[in-house]
Amino acid sequence: MRTTLSLLFSLRKPKNYSGGGKPIYLRITVDGQRTELTTGRKCEPLKWDGATGRAIGTKQETKTLNAFLENLQYQIFELQRQMTSADETITAETIKNRFVGKVEKSRNLLVVFEDHNNKMRTLIGQEYEKSTLQRYETCLMHVKNFIEEEYHVSDIPVSKINFAFLNDFEYYLRSVRKCGNNSAIKYIKNLGKIVRICLGKGWLNVDPYINYKPKQKAVHREVLTKEELDCLIKKEFKIERLRTVRDMFVFCCYTGLAYVDVHKLKRSELIQGIDGDLWIYTNRQKTDTISRIPILPVALSIIHAYEDHSQCSVKDTLLPVMSNQKMNAYLKEIADICNIEKPLTFHIARHTFATTVTLNNGVPIESVAKMMGHTSIKTTQIYANVMDHKISEDMTQLKNKLAGQLNKVVHVTQGCHSS
Repeated sequence: MRTTLSLLFSLRKPKNYSGGGKPIYLRITVDGQRTELTTGRKCEPLKWDGATGRAIGTKQETKTLNAFLENLQYQIFELQRQMTSADETITAETIKNRFVGKVEKSRNLLVVFEDHNNKMRTLIGQEYEKSTLQRYETCLMHVKNFIEEEYHVSDIPVSKINFAFLNDFEYYLRSVRKCGNNSAIKYIKNLGKIVRICLGKGWLNVDPYINYKPKQKAVHREVLTKEELDCLIKKEFKIERLRTVRDMFVFCCYTGLAYVDVHKLKRSELIQGIDGDLWIYTNRQKTDTISRIPILPVALSIIHAYEDHSQCSVKDTLLPVMSNQKMNAYLKEIADICNIEKPLTFHIARHTFATTVTLNNGVPIESVAKMMGHTSIKTTQIYANVMDHKISEDMTQLKNKLAGQLNKVVHVTQGCHSS
């Protein structure tokens, strides 16, 4: 990156100055940003030319002083040339530090990334989930492998992160790592947080994401239909673990809670709502937003079924929720038993609440967003796929309405002909 460097020698009046020579300072200006350093030399004010920044006179001491200043100027410009050739970040401060022998701490990308992940690790359970850390750990691994393959080094300065770096990294994710579009974009966004840290601390001068506009593709959200949900509810399970998992899944189909939220749900979060009925008041762990959810009859019956469960009594939780891994494994078994030909996972319950249980039954999207703890309607719209049968019902109503209007027109027309 081309930089503009200018130098100016000037005299500075020291404190308690009573006469004699004044110290000569060198002002370094790079792209409008300046810093100063002392030259270690002095000059009488009457023997100094402020316009040229040099001493006046023909005496040997004057010539020696000016030669010294010329040499300093040459050294600074030579430093600029060397740093430009090495593609280093050039600022007034970096030139000054290099000139006086002050070596700046190396700011390398992987070092900054690892420091970020280490700090995130200490905040697990407070501000972050383990799954969030895992995404950043995986992203770090991809960045590390990319640097080794592309640059043949173990790490690079953060100054190397530019638009071309992002494009090349995205190509690497798609071609070498075989990542899908949305997975590649998520890793690019994870790296973006590290870039923002570097920008905030002044280690990067230009945001490489300014002109980088990746687009995520819409993903089809799998949900259960009304028929599949009814089948799941009515199915008799003789095996207790399957019955329990089915109940936890159905509970979330009628509350919209994610696994992590129903797993931590306390009995104290079940309170009387504004209408006198029971509601769930809980903070979503992912976004730390409040979800207020009226308890529907199906969900209430499940709560009553497990109110004396030993696990709930010991942990003071509302329901006996297993690990997410076990739940998903058992859900596949349940899907086979119920002849549900969908890759059943626990998160499908949340999608089903948004679509099958609420929106397709006429609940306004604003209310659904509030219950699901979304901060934006756009997020709810991603979950809320309108099903074919709802479209069919709406269009049937429209057909009947239009048919009624057509009949009126026919009767009026017939009446005109008969008269």
